[in-house]
Amino acid sequence: MIDPSLMGRLSFTPTAPTKSPLQPGLHPLGIAEERDAMLYVPTGLEEEVAVPLLVMFHGGGGSAEKVLPFLQEHAERNQFLLLVPQSIYPTWDIVIGGNGPDLQRLNQALTAVTAHYFIDPDHFGFAGFSDGGSYALSNGITNGDLITHVIVFSGGFMSVFMQEGAPRIFISHGLSDEQLPIETSGRPHAEKLKAAGYDVTFLEFAGNHSIQPPIVELAVEFFLK
Repeated sequence: MIDPSLMGRLSFTPTAPTKSPLQPGLHPLGIAEERDAMLYVPTGLEEEVAVPLLVMFHGGGGSAEKVLPFLQEHAERNQFLLLVPQSIYPTWDIVIGGNGPDLQRLNQALTAVTAHYFIDPDHFGFAGFSDGGSYALSNGITNGDLITHVIVFSGGFMSVFMQEGAPRIFISHGLSDEQLPIETSGRPHAEKLKAAGYDVTFLEFAGNHSIQPPIVELAVEFFLK
């Protein structure tokens, strides 16, 4: 029998918290000595109340520090948890050769978060930029019985062997993307997903391969409504 994790299936299962909530601010989760996963906790969260969780995957060659500034203010203002894992290698395992150690770390990071918080089952999202967008899209669809929203900023590909659930999907892509042309990524992805019955929001913008703050704001609205 094939190990489901090789196809991107998470082994993580949400459970009731066993530890006190963390103080507001940015916290390393202690799952790795290098390139640890980071959790941003906004101020004012009520204890024992389910809270939305958005997981943001950085682009190839990136880090938590590069993507946190795009979403941290939104997490604070809208009071959702922001989890930012970091790939072990320069990019995510699925891009290099298939699901493996990064998925294992993601399971650990999610388990660490739910030790402190109830996660809102209606607002549990995967988001990512570039290679991270591909990762969010591929594993979000694979775990759509758990993930409710998938947000893709200029993603390059989908690698899906299992489809579970029906997450809502938000895709944005630049018309002048020089790294991942919209004609071979954003547009065909949106078309295939719509044809498969997914609820897809697709936005094209006048720009290159980058994260656009106005698009991020729309994506956050999509995630929370």
